[in-house]
Amino acid sequence: MNLFYAPELADQEEIVLSAEESHHAVRVLRISAGEQIILVNGKGGWYTSKIVHPDPKACRVEIISREQGLGVPRYHLHIAMAPTKQIDRFEWFIEKATEIGISEITPLICDRSERRDVKPERLVKVAISAMKQSLKAFHPVIHPSVSLRKFLAREMPGSKGIAHCVPGTKLWLNEASDKTTNNIILIGPEGDFTPDEIQLAYGAGYSPITLGESRLRTETAGVVAVQTLAWLFR
Repeated sequence: MNLFYAPELADQEEIVLSAEESHHAVRVLRISAGEQIILVNGKGGWYTSKIVHPDPKACRVEIISREQGLGVPRYHLHIAMAPTKQIDRFEWFIEKATEIGISEITPLICDRSERRDVKPERLVKVAISAMKQSLKAFHPVIHPSVSLRKFLAREMPGSKGIAHCVPGTKLWLNEASDKTTNNIILIGPEGDFTPDEIQLAYGAGYSPITLGESRLRTETAGVVAVQTLAWLFR
């Protein structure tokens, strides 16, 4: 099954694929006129389609049937996580989180962050690729990077947790989550959040949570959080 990305697709009867997707369909996969493909718009739209004009730069496609809501999580999960020093590990998190199911991802710049620059367009491409590979029609919103302090200043109602390594009483993630509302989880850099950052988060309504008894790498913690909620709200 070949999936192609068409983010602007809604209720049109025909559409022209982007140059990149046109090239992949016509030059790489050698799909010809009359053959069927699947288009996804990244928002849950799944469109069974037929190639009308196999132009390698502007492939025209006719929509045969459509479904909505495919791959959209049954819950809302927003993870704000510090990018790892090695960006491929952060991209790995985005890939796996997209495959499992997540609503939003925000790269979070913290006091101990070893990486402060990310390319959002690259991260979006990773999410799109993971969506197509896992046969989903939805990928998470990838927000621009933001400092922890600015993130905490935003009005974001919901169930809010911060995963840090400081000993103390913490809730298990399943105890701190709610299927009926937004779930927002903060995950810090490899050096953890600073004490000041933790107190700021508490002041903004975030509760301390634990993701298990092991000390996890940043990207592993993110995947554990995503999978925990996917299982909990299955």
